[in-house]
Amino acid sequence: MAPATAPTAHERNRARYAAILFALAVGGFAIGTSEFAMMGLMPSLVADLGVNEPQVGHMISAYALGVVVGAPLLAILGARLPRRTLLLALMGFYALANLATAFAPDYHVMLAFRFIAGLPHGAYFGVAMLVAASIGGPGQRGAAISRVMLGLSVAILVGNPLATWMGQALSWRYVFALVAAVAVLTVILVASSLVDDRAEPRQAPLREMRAFNTSQVWLTLLIGAIGFAGMFCAFSYLAPTLTEVTGTAEGWIPVAMAVFGVGSIIGNLAGGWLVDRLQFRATPVILGWSALVLLAYPLAAHSLWSMLPAVIAVGTMGALAPVLQTRLMDVAGDAQTLAAASNHAAFNAANALGPWLGGLAISAGLGWTSTGYVGAATAVGGLLVYVWARRDERRMTTALARG
Repeated sequence: MAPATAPTAHERNRARYAAILFALAVGGFAIGTSEFAMMGLMPSLVADLGVNEPQVGHMISAYALGVVVGAPLLAILGARLPRRTLLLALMGFYALANLATAFAPDYHVMLAFRFIAGLPHGAYFGVAMLVAASIGGPGQRGAAISRVMLGLSVAILVGNPLATWMGQALSWRYVFALVAAVAVLTVILVASSLVDDRAEPRQAPLREMRAFNTSQVWLTLLIGAIGFAGMFCAFSYLAPTLTEVTGTAEGWIPVAMAVFGVGSIIGNLAGGWLVDRLQFRATPVILGWSALVLLAYPLAAHSLWSMLPAVIAVGTMGALAPVLQTRLMDVAGDAQTLAAASNHAAFNAANALGPWLGGLAISAGLGWTSTGYVGAATAVGGLLVYVWARRDERRMTTALARG
């Protein structure tokens, strides 16, 4: 019997790399479960808190607003901290905020706690993406980022249906207690796998803010805020669309959430693959696909067997996240932490904009399926901003060439 050989340095580095990405992805799973659970819990929240569906949409928007506010603010405040320390603090805060959500006594307190829970979301993902990109190696940034984002996709595939089932069988309160427990697990995993890097770049907050203020950064964020709103517009009202239009029992809602998660995983992996090959040019491919999917969504909603593939297709729109995250790393210069965190602020601006626009269409009497048409319009809006960004980039390149 041959003696066992000690692992090589390469194997140790691969194992450490995998452990770090897994720890960061577990944090993404906690955040994704908390963020997207509200859609599947909509009937439970309506019954328990005595609110209506648009009011639950306001809770979704409150969380998204917390991300929009917290992402740049906490990124600036934490710019001087080691990334490991900042990740631990952010996820510890997330655990406490979700535990508080589990004990919210009424609608207005719930709104406040959802806002508070959203505050560390964007900064956590921003720092996690920078860590992943720094250990991913040349030509592998998109793949490394997509692996961390895989935690978010698995949350949609597993965590969200589980949350919906728990809301139906037990109470929505258990869902947020579970999220708090997973956040604590993330703290333990990050603390044990990630070490402080003394060579890690540190930025002064004012320097980050100056570097952040460029047209390419703002236009990239605007693409996410507008172009990604369509996915949230359709997904936020998926549960009532299934029961009121498709005519399914509530027991199908967790299945639809899981199906959406399948699409999210496909989109996340496809986005990482596309960005490593097409870079920023992957953006119009994904947004064009999104517009087509959302235009087909209202037609598919009248049958369960056409609705489920349509929900998978809506989930694939998440391919936009790693594309824009990588783009920001390329154009943000010295504002890496602030830009990476602000990407999630932009996506949660989309998370606020989508349900709000969808709620306006529904309240105007256009029906639950109108969310597909509204979402397609936002995808086209994102495409127009992409065209604007490319023209601005060519203008800057020409100006530099002329000296």
